[in-house]
Amino acid sequence: MTAIDPNVVPFASPAAAGGAPIVTQPVAYDGILLAGFGGPEGQDDVIPFLRNVTRGRGIPDERLEEVAHHYRHFGGVSPINAQNRALKAALEDELARRGHDLPVYWGNRNWTPYLEDAVQEAAANGDTTLLAFATSAYSSFSSCRQYREDFARVLEATALGDTVAIDKIRPFYDHPGFVEAFETGVREAIEGFLGDGVAPAGIQILFSTHSIPTADAERSGARDIDWGPGGGYAAQHEAVAAWVMDRVAQTLPAAREVPWELVYQSRSGPASQPWLEPDVCDVIGELPGRGRQAVAVVPVGFMSDHMEVLWDLDTEAAEAAEEAGLRFVRTPTPGVSPAFVAGIVDLIEERLEGRPLEARKAVTGLGGSFDVCRPGCCENIRAGFKPAAAGIAP
Repeated sequence: MTAIDPNVVPFASPAAAGGAPIVTQPVAYDGILLAGFGGPEGQDDVIPFLRNVTRGRGIPDERLEEVAHHYRHFGGVSPINAQNRALKAALEDELARRGHDLPVYWGNRNWTPYLEDAVQEAAANGDTTLLAFATSAYSSFSSCRQYREDFARVLEATALGDTVAIDKIRPFYDHPGFVEAFETGVREAIEGFLGDGVAPAGIQILFSTHSIPTADAERSGARDIDWGPGGGYAAQHEAVAAWVMDRVAQTLPAAREVPWELVYQSRSGPASQPWLEPDVCDVIGELPGRGRQAVAVVPVGFMSDHMEVLWDLDTEAAEAAEEAGLRFVRTPTPGVSPAFVAGIVDLIEERLEGRPLEARKAVTGLGGSFDVCRPGCCENIRAGFKPAAAGIAP
């Protein structure tokens, strides 16, 4: 492998090592690295899994048990691993259908199979130039940079940093393959409510995503872009939500009269630490006072129906809507829909072919979706900068 200056883009392929934001040089990748969060697959796994999630924070098991009941409610099994198995198989099929002989290696941050295992398996097979797809679409520490730190940590821990290169697919928040499910879901929800006799002004659309600390949000995305309040994370979600509502209104004019807003869920930090608001359940409780009779919650921040969707939306938000006397619908996530799987392979082909920016698919025009992350983007102010692959240091 060509020697790489670690102060530019560590652990990168030669094409990405120079730090250009968009890589227009084709790369003959050996394999795809599907990088997930991980989840328990039985009651005995729950606390060890949560210890992994909160490692280094000194949280006692009795406090972890307060979160564990979400998993225990579903038999101690998070759906996320099964979803990633299905996604891996679907990606392999779509890659083969398009004539790409690329194995897909799957590894998680917090539970088996771990990223270390996936990278070592790839290296043992002679697949040393990998393109990573992280299972989160937006720019923030937890959804982008932390995965890049994971790659660097794993390469250092396995002593494969001089052998294996890992590039990362750009944030794909506004790729048409990702957003199609949300557009379809919103349209069907509004049509259903209208069919039940609810007037457009009586319907509320809530686009929901994972809350993150306000300090992290303000530092999300490239630093040289003025994202406004909430940084790139909030701006990207707002842009997708606005695009979805506009698209729905093009074929369903009544949708232009339906109010919508971006809300947050699943906060887990101490009460003293500011996180992005408003909370989805708090807003649902206010809707009768706004004259609403029905609410559709759109999990715009999520790829699949994992625990934050099943518990925080399908359980808690649904209960909040019932208490408020509201009709409630939760719209679908992309999951392994053919459009989403095809969209991921489109993103892979961008890097295989070195497609220029103007040849890449995006629906919002917001920008800030880079192949090589910019210096200092998505900082975690509490932990500082750690080594990270697929971006210019720090």
